[in-house]
Amino acid sequence: MLKGINQWCFPGHLSVEECIDLAKEAGFAALELNVSEPPSAKGTEGTIIESLGLSDAAGLTTETSTAEAQEIAQTARQAGLQLPSLSTGLHWQYPLTSPDPATRDKGIAIVVKMLELAAAVGADTVLVVPGVVDGRTSYRQAWDRSIAVLRDLAGEAAKQRVHIGVENVWNKFLLSPLELVRFVDEINSEWVGAYFDVGNVLISGYPDQWILELGERIRKIHVKDFRTDIGNIQGFVPLLQGNVPWKRTVQALRKIGYDGPLTAEVSPYPGSPSQLVFDTSRALDIILAME
Repeated sequence: MLKGINQWCFPGHLSVEECIDLAKEAGFAALELNVSEPPSAKGTEGTIIESLGLSDAAGLTTETSTAEAQEIAQTARQAGLQLPSLSTGLHWQYPLTSPDPATRDKGIAIVVKMLELAAAVGADTVLVVPGVVDGRTSYRQAWDRSIAVLRDLAGEAAKQRVHIGVENVWNKFLLSPLELVRFVDEINSEWVGAYFDVGNVLISGYPDQWILELGERIRKIHVKDFRTDIGNIQGFVPLLQGNVPWKRTVQALRKIGYDGPLTAEVSPYPGSPSQLVFDTSRALDIILAME
């Protein structure tokens, strides 16, 4: 497995080139870039992202051209960094399960753009939040709409030869490993799998159990830690400072044959944002050495 880090872990004022340089200096093998809206189009995207202390640094946007993305990829290659996946926070603002067709269409267009950009930078997976259950969207509506949308998007994923990774997030949807297994299997495409977040399940489950159930459906892994005694969104903490059973988690990943990146997604320190990158690298060294 590789040491990976998400762009949200870096101070928000850094350019993508500066993030690449810092990731290399800290000893990472892989960097996950995020796709945001350009500054002129930013709306309410930050509801979840900003609550976690994250902010979008410069880099890929929904208006980035293929040529511009390829230039970023070349910079990463020259630094010896892989760009295995792309992430986004935009599907909180434009859910694929929204009751408003225009909002759903915007969410779909974002996935299409992410697939295009992923192909341009050589990434093989894009992270997708499959939908949100709320006062306007029931669980059944979220299931049906998300299944239908992702079945259609599987064709675009196949065209770009980039996987869609459905992430388990705090969206009141897909709340158990058996359910996520059924969801992925019902879509029935080799191009749609799971993007499993280790820390997100700790409030109600055990990451090693999810991993063993999901098995080969897992495309990529996000890692963060979580303190169950806090039990809310403020409970997310840097690696090794929470209650994730890291040894069992790593053993489960090895058992299913996962050999991709463990991509850290952790909030920068308020006092010294860049230090988080170095501390995360060291924590991943410790986690990956567990037997």
